[in-house]
Amino acid sequence: MSAAPVQVEFLYGIKPGRFDANDDWQPESVVAFRITKKTPKRIYYDAELYGRGPRIRFVDRHRLETDGEITRRGQWWEPDLRLHTEPPQTFPPQWDLELPRLKAEMAAAHPDRGGTDAEFIAARARYKNARTKETSA
Repeated sequence: MSAAPVQVEFLYGIKPGRFDANDDWQPESVVAFRITKKTPKRIYYDAELYGRGPRIRFVDRHRLETDGEITRRGQWWEPDLRLHTEPPQTFPPQWDLELPRLKAEMAAAHPDRGGTDAEFIAARARYKNARTKETSA
């Protein structure tokens, strides 16, 4: 007799976008958290972060199942700050991809790095224009 496979369930969070050590933009991504236990009031999940070992956390089951998502108390950078029952779709804004590239071009065109004044002024104008579009959106 073979036992029926156990269905593993997950909660989903979003790891926020960030700049890495090389100033390269890492876009936001969806993270799955394994559900370890369900009780009538709570859902427990494994929120292991960055290889620090298991960290069991819980959320209110009724609110999560009613709304499809829940926000818990925590820090803004924690991927499990807002949890979803289904994988959320992430749509990075256009400036997430554009601004880091324009900033790098501006730095490369700086006169101290071998560029000319005209190149730097033009690159800075493109960068400022993109930032202005981002803040008005």
